[in-house]
Amino acid sequence: MPMSFNQSVIEQFRAGGGKVGGPFEGGDLLLLTTTGAKSGTEHTTPLGYVRHDGLLLIVGSNLGAPRHPDWYHNLLAHPQVRVEAGTETFAAIAVPAEGARRDRLFAHVVSAAPGYGDYQAATTRTLPVVALERVAEENPREITSVADKLLEVHTWLRAQLCHVRAEAEAHFAAHQGPGDPALAGLGFQIRQHCLAFCQSLEFHHTSEDAHMFPGLAAHHPHLRGTLDRLRDEHRTVSRIKGELLAHLADITAADPARFLAELDRMTEELTVHLDHEEKSLIPTLAAIPFPPRAPGAA
Repeated sequence: MPMSFNQSVIEQFRAGGGKVGGPFEGGDLLLLTTTGAKSGTEHTTPLGYVRHDGLLLIVGSNLGAPRHPDWYHNLLAHPQVRVEAGTETFAAIAVPAEGARRDRLFAHVVSAAPGYGDYQAATTRTLPVVALERVAEENPREITSVADKLLEVHTWLRAQLCHVRAEAEAHFAAHQGPGDPALAGLGFQIRQHCLAFCQSLEFHHTSEDAHMFPGLAAHHPHLRGTLDRLRDEHRTVSRIKGELLAHLADITAADPARFLAELDRMTEELTVHLDHEEKSLIPTLAAIPFPPRAPGAA
């Protein structure tokens, strides 16, 4: 089967350290990897981008077609994406701009790349403008054991909770309360970060329940009671996560005090869970190398 145009661009991009020829030669191009909204599989798409205030902006132009591109629907369902720009690869949270902010950013994009104005003129839909907010690596540590890996994940989860709380509090304080149209942009901002956090938390807990805990129980019988309790806590955290996501269904109608109270409640319960998990498991996990060695390996 012949190689698709996109796949040939992707391979050329990676082989050339971010440089490609043809119609993209000399332009700003990145590779965006999203998770399929329905399939759950990864999809990589070459996209043009424009820089603005430390952010990379991409536009769901779809060449002026009447429907948004698939990658845009994917990032609404799974906000955490992977970005390849030049020789650099990093994780990011994809946040669509709304309202007046979208219009300002689109004007900046068109001033840098006028072709997007032509695409907008060709369709009645409003072209989405998406800001790729890089996920900062806070105090990266050397990973030599499963304990190190667990602490790395927990540190990221705690940092994301703090980020969402600070962002929500600041934005709620700046607006007039439920129904304020200015909260529409805030809605996407909080929604995407909360959704990324919740999906990462779910993946972490599912991995523990399905893989790490059974192995620990088999080789360390004294931990079985602790592991059973942690599984129960996972179910509680999952319920709280679902309640929080329900509040995100229409953030413009949300009551700020209630939303922040729910976020604080989830943060407190999750923090207790993470602290208990670390205290119970770290001494054992510190003796297990990461990545695990193959059987018989030296």
